[in-house]
Amino acid sequence: MALRLDRRHFLGLAGASASVAALAACGGPDTSGSSATSAVADIDFKDVKPAASIDFWSSHPGKSEDIEKQLVAKFEAANPGIKVNLVTAGANYEEIAQKFQTAQAANSGLPGVVLLSDVWWFRYYINGNIIPMDSAIKQLDIKLSDYRDSLVQDYQYANKQWAMPYARSTPLFYYNKDHFKAAGLPDRAPATWSEFGDWASKIKAASGAQYAYMYPALADYAGWTLQNNLWGWGSGWSKGWDITCDSDDAVAAMQWVQDSVYKDKWAGVSSKDSSADFGGGIASATISSTGSLVGVLKTAKFNVGVGFLPGGPKATKPVCPTGGAGLGIPSGISKEQQLAAAMFIKFVGQPENAAAFSGATGYMPVNKSADMTAVLAKTPQIQTAIDQLAVTKVQDNARVFLPGADQEMAKAVAKIVTQQADVKSTMGDLKKTLQGIYDKDVKPKLKS
Repeated sequence: MALRLDRRHFLGLAGASASVAALAACGGPDTSGSSATSAVADIDFKDVKPAASIDFWSSHPGKSEDIEKQLVAKFEAANPGIKVNLVTAGANYEEIAQKFQTAQAANSGLPGVVLLSDVWWFRYYINGNIIPMDSAIKQLDIKLSDYRDSLVQDYQYANKQWAMPYARSTPLFYYNKDHFKAAGLPDRAPATWSEFGDWASKIKAASGAQYAYMYPALADYAGWTLQNNLWGWGSGWSKGWDITCDSDDAVAAMQWVQDSVYKDKWAGVSSKDSSADFGGGIASATISSTGSLVGVLKTAKFNVGVGFLPGGPKATKPVCPTGGAGLGIPSGISKEQQLAAAMFIKFVGQPENAAAFSGATGYMPVNKSADMTAVLAKTPQIQTAIDQLAVTKVQDNARVFLPGADQEMAKAVAKIVTQQADVKSTMGDLKKTLQGIYDKDVKPKLKS
């Protein structure tokens, strides 16, 4: 668990004048936290009465609107004094974040509960936009020990809990069992990308599909899923705060990706949703979120296989990142609203509700005690996602801690795989951009 703590407390390790390289070279983690906002006091909810109404902002990840409506109705039945208004606050995490930022600037119209993706929650922490949930967790007796450790710890920083896991996922390798069988291949995901490269021409010839593999849509997935390739080749977007996206290994990984599209011509790049492309038979394999699993199984007219993400020439595990979204509580609302919000977050995180949400979407159950028997009987493929959680790797700082970095990564990858740009120079330019984001948006918010 040391690696996870290193990342989570890394911002407290160095003064504001330290360079990124110096940050990467620092010693053990400072679990006290020394960022500008780590002194935020716990909120005293003693004698506070929960608000009669709160809004819950969601983008309904994994086509979850129906199950979210059911959870809201169930909560209201159990808590007749509180109404939860389910608001479609955007079509994706980015749109919710933009709406939340607008509400913050206006200091009005804030929700009680907001869906926070893995690349957005930290900027809200350093800007003081969300509350630490520790006092509410204690007062409401929320059992943190029953949450899956790696998922709940993803929202811990400076010894406080800033959100709770909700729609949590890993990428999965999806493949068309029928196409693999027609190509004479084993019924499993490839162990490495090199192995899949050897399979690709056989798959394409035997299947009649346009592509053997479809890269996910870059705007939403490039920074997340390509960590798998970068890690497999022995690099990453960053190592600690040392930006490594222009290293020889990173360039080699992205050159391989580009070659699969332009040179070897067995891969395509999805314009919108690779899981839909896969489910429609356009491609024989793809990587997509576990949250797409139930939808793929419903729409595909073929036998769907899922497996762990492939490794690379230098690492075969752990090469899979966690991801998805949690639920947070804004700081700019009343204590009464914050307490009602915490009650709702506790409710949706209860084992039976977490299992229902997982069964409806394919996202991982966030609780250890969630009874998945009925869910797995109906959708046994979810077990693969649960099993892969044991070999996940904490995401790179550059992706999850630098505001806007995920979009910059997507832009760089787009140049490489849709414009055939020079890989080395493009990754070098990306490093300069990521360094600039750190210097401007993160370093000034640290204190020595």
